[in-house]
Amino acid sequence: MTECSGNLLVLGIGNVLMGDEGVGVHVVRHLEQLGVPPGVEVLDGGTGSFLLLDPMQRAGKIILIDATLDGNPAGTVRRLTPRFSTDYPRTLTAHDIGLKDLLDTFYLLDHPLDVVLFAISIASLQPIGLELSPEIEARVPEYAQLALAEIGSAIPQMS
Repeated sequence: MTECSGNLLVLGIGNVLMGDEGVGVHVVRHLEQLGVPPGVEVLDGGTGSFLLLDPMQRAGKIILIDATLDGNPAGTVRRLTPRFSTDYPRTLTAHDIGLKDLLDTFYLLDHPLDVVLFAISIASLQPIGLELSPEIEARVPEYAQLALAEIGSAIPQMS
């Protein structure tokens, strides 16, 4: 992982043991291979928890990448700016509560977050397995490019 400079955090969320539900982690792993500019931390947030509180608090901007069960066709990506837990799309895994709780924690602490969420629709939760479905796996580079474009537009504003 790249070292945190406090500027921008790209956080991939998901359980890689559950196929497509782990797409956020797969995207940040792909970003690490591509490389990111200085001042950008890429972090595998796994299933999320309050352990993410510190890196999120140190970041000036956060780009979240996560799978959602929102009824859209599998692979659909939506760019959202959630501020509260109620702004976060529906997921069914354990990190659902943890990440939503983190967003609410920042609100309660009066610590405004500049958050962009790339919500990637998945068809359903899959049985245990490390592999992404072919349709999602084929689009990981595209999702990484969306994150890189967001990084590129954020860096000039953060200077």
